[in-house]
Amino acid sequence: MSKTASVALAPSSSLFARLMAAIDRLLMASAEISNHNGDLPRFGL
Repeated sequence: MSKTASVALAPSSSLFARLMAAIDRLLMASAEISNHNGDLPRFGL
């Protein structure tokens, strides 16, 4: 069970905002996988 909460926001029409959201999802997925494996997640790009 996740210890963080997410809030659904209205979709943004900005291409930059969509790109940043995609990068954020990728980094969060990577951190979650590392956490499940018992490793420390790497932050940043």
